[in-house]
Amino acid sequence: MSRPSAWWSCDGAGHLPAFSTGAPTRRKLLGGAAASALAVWAGQHSALAGVTLSPDAAEPGDAHPPHTLVVVFLRGGADGLALVPPYGEDAYHRLRPTLGLASPKDRRAAVPARSLDLDGFFGLHPSLAPLRPLYAEGQMGIVHAVGSPDDSHSHFEAMAAMESGLPSAASSEGWVARYLSAAPPPNPSPLRGVAFGPGLPDSLRGATHAVALESLADFRLSPLAAPMAEALAALHATSRSAGDDPVRRAGRNTLHVLKVLQRLDPALYRPAHSAVYPQSELGDGLRQTACLIRARVGLEAACLDHQGPYLWDTHVAQPGVLAAQAADLAGCLAAFAKDLGAQGMRSVTVIAMTEFGRRAQENSGLGTDHGQGSVLFALGGGIHGGEVYGAWPGLEPSQLEGPGDLRVTTDYRQVLAEIVAGVRGSEFPSASLFAGMPSSKPLGIA
Repeated sequence: MSRPSAWWSCDGAGHLPAFSTGAPTRRKLLGGAAASALAVWAGQHSALAGVTLSPDAAEPGDAHPPHTLVVVFLRGGADGLALVPPYGEDAYHRLRPTLGLASPKDRRAAVPARSLDLDGFFGLHPSLAPLRPLYAEGQMGIVHAVGSPDDSHSHFEAMAAMESGLPSAASSEGWVARYLSAAPPPNPSPLRGVAFGPGLPDSLRGATHAVALESLADFRLSPLAAPMAEALAALHATSRSAGDDPVRRAGRNTLHVLKVLQRLDPALYRPAHSAVYPQSELGDGLRQTACLIRARVGLEAACLDHQGPYLWDTHVAQPGVLAAQAADLAGCLAAFAKDLGAQGMRSVTVIAMTEFGRRAQENSGLGTDHGQGSVLFALGGGIHGGEVYGAWPGLEPSQLEGPGDLRVTTDYRQVLAEIVAGVRGSEFPSASLFAGMPSSKPLGIA
C-alpha cells in the first residue's frame, strides 16, 4: 500500500518533519517555506529517482556558501594513544607492553605491529594508512593531547558538553548551531545544516535551516505534488504589488533547492576521480555530503557520527576492534577528499573529534578504560597540515592525570575557534561560539 500524497516541513529547530495530510493553508506554506525545507514523501521509487547528478549540474544562481564545515564525531572515546602513538617515548611502551605499536624502524616487530612514522616521535596507526598521504602533502593536521574540561569519564556527559562547546552542557544550543547563526547569508538555504542519521546531534541543536536525514532520497517531490509546487512558485513570485519580502525569497530558495534535490539519487551518485567509499554508515553519509556540496544547495555544515559496529569504546579486545574502526574512518575520509579533489577541498574543512581518550595503561582485558586527552584530525581548506600540534605532556607517572590519563594540554574549543576563524576570516566572531574558553596562543593549524 502506497503512502498518501501529503506535505511536510521541518520546524525551525530542525526536528524531523511532522506528517500532515490535507490541503496546506497559506499560513502553513509561508511558515514552512520561510523556516525550512518543504518536501513531499514519494518513497524510494520516485519517477525521477533514476536521474543522477553530474558535476556540472548546478544552475546559475545556485546557493554557494563560502565554506562547508564537516564534523565527524567519533562516538565512544577514541584512543588517541593508539591512533597517533608516541612511539618515541619509552613510557608509552612500558604502559602498553601488549597494545603498544612498535617504532617504524623496529625490525623485531612484524610490519602490521609497527606505527607509520609522522615526525620521528609520533606515528600513525597502520589502519590509518590512507590518511598518511594527506598528512605528507600538508592537507591534514593532527592535534594531540586535546580534550575538554569535562573529567566525568561519562560518555553522555562528555559528549553533551563537547557538542555544546561550553564548559557544561547547560546550553540549549550546540556550537555548530551558533556557527551557523553567527553569519547567516542573505538568502539562507533550507539545507544550511544537515545531519545524516535518525536525529539532530546536540552540536546542531537550536539551529534554523537544519535537518536530520537518513538519506537524500527522503527529500523528493512526488509527481502528484506538481500542482502544489506550481502554486507555491506563484505564491512566492515577485510582483509590483506584492514586493519581494524575506518570506518570498525564502520560499523561492526552498523550491529551487528541492528542484536540485529532485535530480539527486544517492544510490546512483558517481564519485569523481575514481573515489570508492567504504560500504559503511560513515561512508554513505560522506558520499551524500559530497553529493550535496557538488550540487551547490547552500550546505554550510554537515554533522556525521562514526560509531561502527563496536563504537570506539574499546575496554576489551582493543587491537582488532580499533583496527577495524580506524580502517573505516581512514577509508571514508580519504575517499571524501579524493571525490571532491584538491580544488573542491579548498572550500571544505573536515574535523574528526571524540569526547575523550583512553587510559594510558592497558588493562587486563587487552583494552583501555576511559581517559581524557585524545587526538583531533583536521583536513581540507584552511588547514596547515603535515604537523602534530599541541604541547606533549608526557606519559611518566608524574605527568599523568587522575587515574592515569593523558593530560589535556589543548582545549578542543581553541582548535575549533582557530579553524573557524581561519576558514571564515578574521572578522568572523569565532570566539563568541565558545563562551568561557581559556585564552591561548594559536596553534598554527589554520
